[in-house]
Amino acid sequence: MSSTAMAIDASNPPKLVLDEFIATALSATPSALHPYFESFRTLHTRKLWHQLTQKLKAFFDDEQSRPYRVDVFERFVRDFEGKINQLRLVEMGVKVSREIDNPQTHLTFLTSLLSRIDKQKSQEAHVLLLATIAHVKLLYGDLEGTKTDMDAAWKILDTLEGVDNGVNAAYYGVAADYYKARAEYAPYYKHSLLYLACVDPETDMTPEERLGRAHDLGISAFLGDTIYNFGELLMHPILDALNGTPHEWIRKLLFTFNEGSIGKFEALAPLFPQEPILQKNYAFLRQKICLMALIESVFKRSANNRTMSFQTIAEETRLPVDEVEHLVMKALSLKLIRGSLDQVDRKANITWVQPRVLSREQIGILAQRLGDWTKLGEIEKYAFAGFADELHVAENGSFVAVFEISPYSALGLACVVELGRVGCGDGAAGEGGDEAGAEEDGEDAEVLDGVVDDDLLVASTEGVLDVRTEVVWEDHGL
Repeated sequence: MSSTAMAIDASNPPKLVLDEFIATALSATPSALHPYFESFRTLHTRKLWHQLTQKLKAFFDDEQSRPYRVDVFERFVRDFEGKINQLRLVEMGVKVSREIDNPQTHLTFLTSLLSRIDKQKSQEAHVLLLATIAHVKLLYGDLEGTKTDMDAAWKILDTLEGVDNGVNAAYYGVAADYYKARAEYAPYYKHSLLYLACVDPETDMTPEERLGRAHDLGISAFLGDTIYNFGELLMHPILDALNGTPHEWIRKLLFTFNEGSIGKFEALAPLFPQEPILQKNYAFLRQKICLMALIESVFKRSANNRTMSFQTIAEETRLPVDEVEHLVMKALSLKLIRGSLDQVDRKANITWVQPRVLSREQIGILAQRLGDWTKLGEIEKYAFAGFADELHVAENGSFVAVFEISPYSALGLACVVELGRVGCGDGAAGEGGDEAGAEEDGEDAEVLDGVVDDDLLVASTEGVLDVRTEVVWEDHGL
């Protein structure tokens, strides 16, 4: 009983004589495997197909069974393969096929099994086999055959719901490897992340496989011409495989791109020669980090403060001013941002930034902005409800409201303190210029802490609070 000596006959499987098969197996295999064969005899005789499937799976998972897997599958399993779950049958067949060294025999084994699977009744099993055959063809250099089988598998897979993770993993795994072989970075990145979503890296991948996958994902993220959102990869534990290895700097570079930090990029650039493909594409990477810096700069700004001068963008991206227009046009063409360019005033008006998976730090910025919007909503409510002593609204919808602070004004000092989100006092300030009894809480608290009667509170669209004795409208663009 040996896999190396067997010849696969797809059309004429050997007739099973159970007692003869078990006797031969017991004499040819180590004693540690004998309990499996005794169980095979009992379960087959009693026609307990589900239990027999489970016992066969345990046998094929046993490392000592490797030299005997093909024989057991061909001489034993084929006798009753139509009676067991077809997906489990294919899973066993895929594992068994890895023991066949000859490329032609390997493909013959898998295509023979594929021909015996009912495509309509066992679609998942059919997809799993197609994906496996595609992977074998890829290993043997048949890229065209790989793509044909991949497309056939996807045509079925795309119509299925509730698909077994192993089936999805088989398809996305071969698709990722195919695009890697063709150096198509963005499709590799997409399919590789989908593959990782279907497996448990800790149990389904070796340390070497995790390291290789993390390395390749990093390279594809850098070189993919449509990849400008690194958040999903940065949050994936696969990147931990880079820690403590010579490739750890790739992880740092990924975070650098996500932050849009040109300074950190330049600090890591001397390491690029360790990855010749990065060194070769340095000009592209430089442009990409500038685009990331632009995106991050826009993201950090409030929605009504996204008109940026070319000079400001040049400072943020460390580019000459005369290159800013091309950079913004590139960002617009890639649909990373939306907006318009004012070439006369040399300004860019950004109205939208591409949605991204945010890091914890970026979520913190967003949370702070939501808080500011809450405060702005309160200011707007008071201003447009008639409480403001003066209200000026610009054409673009921004406004500046002035509230006179006194115990007799429409808006008492206690309400101003509440408006500033620093707590609300017991009532308006008393006569004689008593100071607000507000507890310090950030910048608003510092502003309001010194408010006295007859001061003016200036509240703008941005939610900025300012206390002064007179208002200079030019300070607020009005």
